[in-house]
Amino acid sequence: MGKEDMKLIWGSGSNPCWRAMIAIEEKGFGGIEKQFISFSEKGHKGADVMAKNPRGQVPTFSDGDIIVNESLAICLYLENAYPDNGTKLVPKEKMAQVYQMAIEAQENLQMKIAVKCIYYQWRLPEEQRDEKTLKENFQAAREELQIWDKRLEKSGGDFVCGDKFTLVDVVLFPYVATVKRFGNDLSGFPNLKIYYEKLCKRPSIDKSWPPHWREAELADEKKILKAI
Repeated sequence: MGKEDMKLIWGSGSNPCWRAMIAIEEKGFGGIEKQFISFSEKGHKGADVMAKNPRGQVPTFSDGDIIVNESLAICLYLENAYPDNGTKLVPKEKMAQVYQMAIEAQENLQMKIAVKCIYYQWRLPEEQRDEKTLKENFQAAREELQIWDKRLEKSGGDFVCGDKFTLVDVVLFPYVATVKRFGNDLSGFPNLKIYYEKLCKRPSIDKSWPPHWREAELADEKKILKAI
């Protein structure tokens, strides 16, 4: 096992894929083999992915004969299998807090931002959407982002869980970037805005930035998170 035996299958614009790629960079394994798949061409249902993950989802990661699916599991595997490599994503002195906040960020932001705001509008024709439900979903997303904004203010630093980059940032940042990508300028969340602007320049994040995000801004009509 080791760098020469590792492989990641990923797709652009997926928060889970980005999360895994940030962790891989932070742990010093940025040069591993990476296989890009296209979601529009159903690459996540292709033979290479299905052989490793019967759910037909990416990212999927392998380290020799070890296969790890689910992005948070990939992050934790790298941290625990290679504790002396790169960034310590789960500092021992903050282990409980990092685990709790990373899982909390994943569970709440995935549901409140991705599922109830973005997917709700993507997957339902406009005539089938309930405006009251959408308004409530946006309010819940706004309140969730305010929680993280206040935590950043309390941390008094560049990161959300103390003065070092941790697994919490690996999970949180892609969601903040998604909110920005989908039209919200983050002015209502001043600490998140500063956080976003600073971490955009972090090498692990810059190197793993979704390629198609670099190529073009979203069309204005697709910027559906302006109202959060």
